[in-house]
Amino acid sequence: MMYASGLKYLPVSTYSLICASQLAFNVVFSYVLNSQKLTGLIFNTVILLTLSDALLGVNHDETEDMSGMPRGKYLMGFLLTLGASGTYSLILSLMQLTFENVIKKHTYTAVLNMQIYTGLVATIASMVGLFASGEWRMMTEEMDTFRSGQFSYFMTLVWTAVSWQITSVGVVGLVFEVSSLFSNVMSTVSLPIVPLFAVLIFNDTMDGIKIISMLIAAWGFVSYLMQHFIDDKKARKAAAGG
Repeated sequence: MMYASGLKYLPVSTYSLICASQLAFNVVFSYVLNSQKLTGLIFNTVILLTLSDALLGVNHDETEDMSGMPRGKYLMGFLLTLGASGTYSLILSLMQLTFENVIKKHTYTAVLNMQIYTGLVATIASMVGLFASGEWRMMTEEMDTFRSGQFSYFMTLVWTAVSWQITSVGVVGLVFEVSSLFSNVMSTVSLPIVPLFAVLIFNDTMDGIKIISMLIAAWGFVSYLMQHFIDDKKARKAAAGG
C-alpha cells in the first residue's frame, strides 16, 4: 500500500530513486538483526546496485505531470515510499531471524509455510480493504473497459498473481538458504536486466544509460559473489585446520 500510494504522489524518477534505497536499509537491518558481516566488497555492491537503479529512475520517461501536486501530498509520497523501502528490507531481515531462531527447520516446507501464511494475511487484509472501500463495485466496469477484453483482463490478473507467488517463494527461499541481504541483492540486480527483456520482447529501445546501468549492476553482483567466494574459502580452510 505504501509503494502504491507513493507512486500516486511522486514522479516515476523520484519514486525509483527512493525505492533504490531499500538495499541500504537492508544492510543496516542485516547488521543489527542478523549479525551480517560488512566488508568493503559488500559496501561496493550496495553502492553500485543502488547507483544502477538510480540511473534507470533518472532515465525513466515521465508519464504524468506532477507540477500541480500539492507540497503536502508530495511530501507524503516521499515518506510513504521511503517507509515502504525500509519496511520491505525489515521484513526480509525478520524472516531470516525467524528461520534462524524460531522455525529452526531446514526444509522446503518451512519456506512454503512462511510464504503461505504471510500471503494469507496479506490477502485477507486486501479483501477487507476492497469490500470496505466499495471499490469491488468498479471491477465489472474495469473488465468491460479493458482494451483487450474481459478474458484478457482475467488472465492478466491470474498470471500476474501466479508469477508474483513464484517470485515470492524465490525471495523467501534465498533468505532461507543464504541471507536477507543476498535475497535483496538478487532482487535489485534483476531490475536493470528488465530493459533487456523489453528490447527482446517488446522491441523497446536500448539507450546508453540502460547499458551503463546493466554494466554497473553486473559489476556490483560480481563484487558480492567475490565476497561469498572469499568467505567460503576461509570456512573451508578453518574446517580443514580443525
